Amino acid sequence: MASPPADRLRSLLKRKGIVRPRDLAARGIERRTLAELTASGIVEQRARGLYALADAEVSEHHSLALAAKRVPAGVICLLSALGYHDLTTQAPHQVWLAIEPHARSPTGDYPALRIIRMRQDILRRGVTEKTIDGVPVKITVVAKTLADCFKFRNKIGLDVALEALREYRHSRHWNPEELWKYARLCRVTNVLRPYLEAIG
Repeated sequence: MASPPADRLRSLLKRKGIVRPRDLAARGIERRTLAELTASGIVEQRARGLYALADAEVSEHHSLALAAKRVPAGVICLLSALGYHDLTTQAPHQVWLAIEPHARSPTGDYPALRIIRMRQDILRRGVTEKTIDGVPVKITVVAKTLADCFKFRNKIGLDVALEALREYRHSRHWNPEELWKYARLCRVTNVLRPYLEAIG
């Protein structure tokens, strides 16, 4: 005997963390079930079109999960990736998200997004997938994040890039070969070299 729609929705939310209304039809759950559970306080709307169980625990990186759910093809990058990798003291008020040059700009106002457009060959390299609050999130690996910071230093500030480089140099993530690989990809080897030599 099939379980009631409300139970199926709760089970889906426990597995996925966050769902969009359009995710429900394929699982035989009507939108009115979502509306009923939201009205009863079992489910809450976390952002426009994004729902989660009201009592679900959320991590400090919940905004990254919301952004990934809003823009599944996007990649968390720059300041937001630095924060995820514990390489900055900055606390960005926006989620920095990379998308392809001709991709449609995301709609909605929460979480606030800072969109960076990258060529597909650069966007898809140096990306890992993490699960945050039940949501698969694409995020740049540490070395690619550093290379991106120097490529986009005019957007994030050279001081932020240098702080991240110092933190990276003294972290367990330190891998100069990987850093140079992504520096070549991003064409910032000449920019990066003197700063890297200065910090030893």
